[in-house]
Amino acid sequence: MVISWDEYFMGVAILSSLRSKDPNTQVGACIVNSDKKIVSLGYNGMPISLKNNDEIYPWSRQGDNLETKYPYVVHAELNAILNSRADLRGCTLYTTLFPCNECCKAIIQSGIKEIVFISNKYQGTDSVTASMRMFENAGVKIRQYEMKNKEIIINL
Repeated sequence: MVISWDEYFMGVAILSSLRSKDPNTQVGACIVNSDKKIVSLGYNGMPISLKNNDEIYPWSRQGDNLETKYPYVVHAELNAILNSRADLRGCTLYTTLFPCNECCKAIIQSGIKEIVFISNKYQGTDSVTASMRMFENAGVKIRQYEMKNKEIIINL
């Protein structure tokens, strides 16, 4: 059995998401160039210098802002952009969750031209609406990936 490029790259994004310590939403991202080569990976987590202190920062979604994960966590898409040493112009970003408006700005600024995503669970929110508006205006193609295989089994 040979999997498609979309299955392969989305599988890598899903695998990357499993590195996230977020107990609620694990997100992974994989950036691919036009030669079908992976140029970067990312997942949602604390900034590098805070990695050893993951346990002292909150992973909560509710409460006072400074007691939630939101001011601290770097999103998977931004991590993938920041982790790359390659020119990202014309690349495709595979992500497990539709990008927020903050990541959208970084995606557009980096020159990525296509977004492939699995979930858009925040569709209709201001953040996603702003992202869609900016992607359309910048000419970034967006498409939802439909999972054909819900399970990947690796036998060695």
